[in-house]
Amino acid sequence: MIRIQGLAKTFRRARVLDGIDVEIDSGERVALIGSNGAGKTTLIRCLLGEYTHDGTVTIGGLDPHRQRTQVLGRVGFVPQLPPPLKMPVGTLIDFAAALCGTPRERVHELADRLGLDVKPILSRPFVKLSGGMKQKLLIAIALGRDADVLVMDEPAANLDPAARKIFFELLAERADATRGTTMLISSHRINEVSALVNRVIELDLGKVVLDDRIAEQADLGSACAGRIVCRYPEPALAKALAQWNFRPVNGSEIEWEGEVAAPDRLRFLGTVSRYVSAVKHVSLEEAP
Repeated sequence: MIRIQGLAKTFRRARVLDGIDVEIDSGERVALIGSNGAGKTTLIRCLLGEYTHDGTVTIGGLDPHRQRTQVLGRVGFVPQLPPPLKMPVGTLIDFAAALCGTPRERVHELADRLGLDVKPILSRPFVKLSGGMKQKLLIAIALGRDADVLVMDEPAANLDPAARKIFFELLAERADATRGTTMLISSHRINEVSALVNRVIELDLGKVVLDDRIAEQADLGSACAGRIVCRYPEPALAKALAQWNFRPVNGSEIEWEGEVAAPDRLRFLGTVSRYVSAVKHVSLEEAP
């Protein structure tokens, strides 16, 4: 379905993608993970035909850059940053529904499940919506179409906790109902999408550093209980740990605990290793 060979992309002499070779079969559900700057969004934009690049990229045998209209007709896409569209919400829904032959009521229904009632905002310009409202509408449009490929770049970034939960439930329903749909989901952490995917691809500095196919019966969602003890308070480490959802123990500034998705443990230890002078003790044990 998706074939990437020797993909490289340079911006102002900075090598953002560096010789990527990946093949994704029809029906595979892939988590694309990596830190900011790893190249995830650039790879996705190459897949969507937005950039010229070295190497080759095809979706269903088509070149996304040269045959963009045909490719985009087969792809549902949720961007990390919503585009600044000035058209009214109703016009956007009608346009998207007509483009892919989807009843607009289906988009309305999906938006409603995400907590967005579109009826009061049909005449409002899309660009005037809040970040969360934009994201919910774009997700509803993407999931409302019968696409061969779903590409989602940090799709839950602007969602509130309730909408985030429902979004992943919708993805799970889509995965169960249409085993032939190929999914590529970009995320900072695998624990958000662990129950949905059967393959993990990690990028770092523009290269593939992990490509792991997971057996359907494998417990990719397992977690490790983590504990960090510091020699002294370190604000930068505290901020990094907070991003991993670690919590201070009894309000302490030097002791932290939390859970890390098992496939993410090496990345977590890599984060902690940057503050080795401040860290006294690190433990990760498989959670019961």
